[in-house]
Amino acid sequence: MTASAASVDREADRLTELDSAIGDADHGSNMRRGFTAVAKALEEEPPATPGAVLMAAGRQLVSTVGGASGPLYGTLLRRAGKALGDAERVTVDELRAGLRAGVDAVGQLGGSAPGDKTMLDALDPAVEALAASLDAASAAADEGALATVPMRARKGRASYLGERSVGHQDPGATSSALLFAALAEAAK
Repeated sequence: MTASAASVDREADRLTELDSAIGDADHGSNMRRGFTAVAKALEEEPPATPGAVLMAAGRQLVSTVGGASGPLYGTLLRRAGKALGDAERVTVDELRAGLRAGVDAVGQLGGSAPGDKTMLDALDPAVEALAASLDAASAAADEGALATVPMRARKGRASYLGERSVGHQDPGATSSALLFAALAEAAK
């Protein structure tokens, strides 16, 4: 989560720039605020297990990130953390199953699916690729985020733009790719 916070902080301006084209121009600042709060909370009171880390991070994001991103990212992390349970260590397969539970919950909460030009376009292929490796998951998330450029948004704020959403990379998919990149880097 610390690596994710650093990555979001570095890329916050780019996330806001992406969001200014098809959203309300606050994704970067919201994500920066949320992940800064996550890093601080985890430093002040470090959870004992990976599942507890994700649960705490998810709760922090819900309480500090505005708009849809807080509930969506919070749901992703809390569901993944709940699926991991109290295990002190988790395997990649267990992490993949936990993240699959989180991604599925995000789809249910947002009423969206891959292809709708949302964060799921990065998350879904990343979780699938996690069966191969963390690096493969990171690459799949990047590819998924880039694949949103030619899509017409069908969910979220960008969907209000209709055809004008085509040609712009989805900021939520981009921030999701950042998280998978941070996870892969932190595991090295």
